[in-house]
Amino acid sequence: MSTYPNTKNTIGTIQELVTIPSPSGNTETVISYVENALKETGYEMGRNRKGGLIVTIPGKDSSKHRMLTAHVDTLGAMVKEIKSNGRLKLSMIGGFRWNAVEGEYCEIETASGKKFSGTILMHQTSVHVYKDAGEAKRDEKNIEVRIDEVVWNQEEVRALGIEVGDFVSFDPRVEVTDSGFIKSRHLDDKASVGILLELIKNVSQEGIELPYTTHFLISNNEEIGYGGNSNIPSETVEYLAVDMGAIGDGQSTDEYTVSICAKDSSGPYHYAFRQHLVDLAKSNEIQYKVDIYPYYGSDASAAIRAGHDIIHGLIGAGIDASHAYERTHETSLYHTEKLLYHYIQSEMVE
Repeated sequence: MSTYPNTKNTIGTIQELVTIPSPSGNTETVISYVENALKETGYEMGRNRKGGLIVTIPGKDSSKHRMLTAHVDTLGAMVKEIKSNGRLKLSMIGGFRWNAVEGEYCEIETASGKKFSGTILMHQTSVHVYKDAGEAKRDEKNIEVRIDEVVWNQEEVRALGIEVGDFVSFDPRVEVTDSGFIKSRHLDDKASVGILLELIKNVSQEGIELPYTTHFLISNNEEIGYGGNSNIPSETVEYLAVDMGAIGDGQSTDEYTVSICAKDSSGPYHYAFRQHLVDLAKSNEIQYKVDIYPYYGSDASAAIRAGHDIIHGLIGAGIDASHAYERTHETSLYHTEKLLYHYIQSEMVE
């Protein structure tokens, strides 16, 4: 008897994924990890020119296709300037707030592949020196990286090999609690990537024949707006982004159910598709919430903007504190996996 969904396996996969640095623009290592993890399935795999990975499972009907996507790129930064005192100024990759990474450990990766640790701090951190330590604005002018090397000036930093344009990634600090929570940076969207990896493996191991040819795109530019907007086969009818459900005041999404998005900043998602996902949840005892994310965009909305004639939808596990130190619960992962399992075996929306 199949034990899928097995959230213990999924959480283990997510733990491995979040520990691989992959800010948008520097995702080769994590894409290779995903590729290697799926080799035993024997499914056709290939990369697009942007570096994303496309996995294809043949279905009974090859005239109509489905595509599911999750993104493996994360928030991060680049070295913007090497200061005269040997510290680094940063330029953001993705949409977050500087206060969300203040005090975080980070890693600087040079063009030659060398890696150095550091800490993201306010210039005015010491309350014993700076009267405005608490009030100073958290912005690119005041935030800097303290490198864990003996350096006093620009020249000594450059002697390490660090230069403008080097990628900076944030320490995920992943932890799994006895109460079933996984908390970490970059659950957006490595939680979904972990879910899709386990789903694809299960289809292979159980020998499940899907009703339609189904593609899985592990995209690598979503955080900067264009991860899943290309390489969509012309036969594709349904396009489902698997991303996070955003939690906060006024939201119905929580950490214990699968979130089905009705609308985000791009506008409404396809109504009949959304209702199909709701019906699948109801008929398979899947706990779900329908929600609207006011400041959000997905690979599916990027695909629509690019002009693809598709039916688009968005679901995901509920993630607390998005774009900061995030958290979800194993039950949310479970219900998301279960909905995807039933969706890929369902009939298409008419």
